Amino acid sequence: MSTDPSPSASSAPPHAHAALHARLLAWFDAHRRDLPWRAATATPWGVLVSEIMLQQTPVVRVEGPWTAWLERWPTPAALAAAPTEEVLRAWGRLGYPRRALRLRQCAAAIVDRHDGAVPTSEADLLALPGVGSYTAAAVTAFAHGRRAVVLDTNVRRVLGRLTEGTALPRPHLTREETRRADDLVPDDDAVSARWNIAVMELGALVCTARSPRCDDCPVRDLCAWRAAGYPADEHAATRRTQAWHGTDRQVRGRMMAALRDATGPLTREQLVVAAGSGNEQAHRSLDSLVADGLVSGDAESYVLGADAG
Repeated sequence: MSTDPSPSASSAPPHAHAALHARLLAWFDAHRRDLPWRAATATPWGVLVSEIMLQQTPVVRVEGPWTAWLERWPTPAALAAAPTEEVLRAWGRLGYPRRALRLRQCAAAIVDRHDGAVPTSEADLLALPGVGSYTAAAVTAFAHGRRAVVLDTNVRRVLGRLTEGTALPRPHLTREETRRADDLVPDDDAVSARWNIAVMELGALVCTARSPRCDDCPVRDLCAWRAAGYPADEHAATRRTQAWHGTDRQVRGRMMAALRDATGPLTREQLVVAAGSGNEQAHRSLDSLVADGLVSGDAESYVLGADAG
């Protein structure tokens, strides 16, 4: 990696943003991935579904389930009418199955409040179950082509390196970080939507967390992190890493998989065996699945979904 001094995007005069936009958008046009939810035929509902599925889940695991989901439930009304058990089965191994329940609740709210059409207002999107600030902004930009400040992990990392010279973003989003991102978003609706997705794509393909390909970056000469000599992550000590093996999350996942694969109800004892853990953890995990509405039943019979049976 070269450490030649260079100006950062934040220190550049306002007219420099035009060059930054032009270069990154040209790079995006040449290197963008052909993802189904980006197609011209993708509906706002399809975009919303993709954003929920992509939360904490790699793109490669989402493409197939997204296509199958939209074939089965092409509209919010179709999903809102679906039994919970079917929805959870269709969610399969995407992980974090409560997202499936929230997506179904979101579909029902769209039907009840917006006559079955995904709302265009960011405020209305934020009011939907399971929709946070990132998802509301992403749907505003990518489904409706309107100006929004889209800040996912990839975008925060790219802009942090470009404008602040930080290796990785702070553990929590700050107002100042949002302000800087807003300053870089073009004013034009259509261009701003492309900008948001271009920054996201750069973070996914080039400006990655662990092995950034800085020599391939179209805006490397404007990068404050590069100019500073690639300093290490200053927040490394405060970051939490999510464990998996041996956790209740893993045990819950095994039970959900057993219920999805079963042709009928399973007993508590069968689910404890499927958990592959100690009895106390298995019983605790099963009770938490029932409390979350992912499983219903009693000591004799358990099935997917709180409204099943």
